[in-house]
Amino acid sequence: MDSEQKRMFFAILLSGVVLFGWQAFIESNRPPVESEQISNSNSETISTDGRDSSDRQRVDSAKGSLSSDPRSSKSSHAKTDEMNLVVKEQYHLSSEKFKYVFNNHMDIEDVISTNAVYDFSSIVGNQGVFKLFVANENNKFQRVTFVRTSSDQKQIVGKNTEFGIKITYTFNPDGKLELGITSDTPYRYRFIFNTTAEDLGNQKFRNFVFLGKDVERLVVGDDTLNSEGTLQWLGIDHNLHIFGLVFKERLTGKISVSERGEMVFDTINSYNVLDTHFVFAKKNYDTLEQLGDNLHLAVDFGIFGIIAVPLLRGLQFFYKYFPNYGIAIVLLTIIIRLLLFPLQYKSYASMKKMQKVQPELNKLKEKFKDDPQRMQKETMDLFKRAGANPLGGCFPLLLQMPVFFAFYRVLYGAVELIGAPFFGWIGDLSVKDPYYVLPVLMAIAMLLQTKLNPTAGTDPTQKKIMLFMPLIFGVIMKDLPSGLVLYILVSTIFGIIQQMFVYKITD
Repeated sequence: MDSEQKRMFFAILLSGVVLFGWQAFIESNRPPVESEQISNSNSETISTDGRDSSDRQRVDSAKGSLSSDPRSSKSSHAKTDEMNLVVKEQYHLSSEKFKYVFNNHMDIEDVISTNAVYDFSSIVGNQGVFKLFVANENNKFQRVTFVRTSSDQKQIVGKNTEFGIKITYTFNPDGKLELGITSDTPYRYRFIFNTTAEDLGNQKFRNFVFLGKDVERLVVGDDTLNSEGTLQWLGIDHNLHIFGLVFKERLTGKISVSERGEMVFDTINSYNVLDTHFVFAKKNYDTLEQLGDNLHLAVDFGIFGIIAVPLLRGLQFFYKYFPNYGIAIVLLTIIIRLLLFPLQYKSYASMKKMQKVQPELNKLKEKFKDDPQRMQKETMDLFKRAGANPLGGCFPLLLQMPVFFAFYRVLYGAVELIGAPFFGWIGDLSVKDPYYVLPVLMAIAMLLQTKLNPTAGTDPTQKKIMLFMPLIFGVIMKDLPSGLVLYILVSTIFGIIQQMFVYKITD
C-alpha cells in the first residue's frame, strides 16, 4: 500500500506537469511555402497558394498610398494586353474604425482596424492572404478578374463578364465586411487562406482554424488535413486575433491544410447566390459573441469551457472595480481558493493524518520487510485505526483541478491582458516576465508546499525527484504569459496558508 501511495502521488504531480506545460515542449519545423500549378483559362499562371504571375510582377508603387479611384496608364494596359496579363489595381473601403484594401481579383490585401492591437500583416503573415477561385466548365478552379462597376464609401461592386459573376463588398455597422457573390449560372467556389508559420516564443503559434462540427485548430506549417464536412467559418488565428470568412449558411465541401501554409476549402455544391462576410478582430469573447455565427468558439477555453466563461466574468467584474488586471487576477484567485476550501480541507486533513502515521508505517516496513502480505495487512489496520486514507488527499485535489485548469485557459488566451500592466517591471500581462521574477518566486513557493506534504516513504531518490518538480514547473512557466504565472504563484501561496491552517487545527 505504501508503494501504491507513492506511485499515485507521483503520477498526480507528473499529470500536472503534462496538463500545465505540454505546450512548452511543442517544437515547430516549418518548411517554406511552395507553389503548385492550377489551370487558368485567363492565361494567368495560378498556384494553389494563391500567387499568380501578375502578383509577382507588380511594382512597389502598387503597395503605396491608396485612392478610391484605381489608376493605371493606357500604355500599361496595352503592354499587358499583349502579354495576356492583367495589371494589379487596388481599391479600398474606409470608415472611422476600418479600412479594407482590395485588388482587381477582389482579394483582400490589407485591413486596418481600431479593434485590433496588432497590424493585419503580423496576424495573417503576408499579403494576398485570401484568394477566391471559380470552377470553370472543365471543373477546374481558376482565378477571375473583376472590373469595378460602381463604388462609394461603403460599397464596391465588381463584375466578371466571362463567367457573369458579380461580387459586392459592403460595410456593416457591426464591423463585418459583407461579401456577396451572384451569377446567372451556378458555380462551385474555392476559398484559399495562404500564410506562413510563426512561433511567438511564448508557446503561441499561428493557426488555421475552422468551425465544422467542432472547432479545429491546426498549427501552420506543422499540421496537415484532408477532410470533408460542413463549415460555418474558417480563417487564421494568431496572437489573440482572428481573420476569418463566415458563411451565412453552412457550406458543405472539402477542406485541406498543407505544410506549405495553405488552407483550401472547395464547395461541393454550385451556387447562384453566396452570402458571406469577413471578420478581423481581437478574440474578445464578448465581441465575438455579439457578432454571432458561433465566432466566440474561436476563443479556446479547452475542455472546461463551461467553467471558464464564469471565471472570465469574474475577472471582468473585479477589473470593473479595481482597474488593474493583475489585481483582478489576485482577487479572483483568492476567491476560487476560498470557494474550494471545503475540498482542500479534506485533502489537507488527510495529508496530516498520513504524516502522523508515517513513523509507525516505517516501523511496519522494517518489521515485515520479508513478509509482504503481512506488511500489507498491518498497514491497512494502521490506516483504519488512525482514520487515514492514502488516497484521501488525492481525490479532493482531482475534483478541483477542472477549476484551476479552466482559469489557466482563461488567462492563457485572455485578450484583455494584451498591454495590461500590473506594476513595476510587469508592463504587459500577456507576455512573459522579462526578468523571470514571477517564475522564480512560483518555483520557490511550490518547493515550500512540497515540503509541507507528507512523504510516502524513505526512498531518498524519490524524495529528490519530488523536490525537483518545482524547478521543472519554473522552467516550463518562464516563457508563458506573466498573468498566468501570477495566478499560479498566488494560488500556491494561498494554498500554503490554507494548508498550514488545517495542519494547525487538526493537531
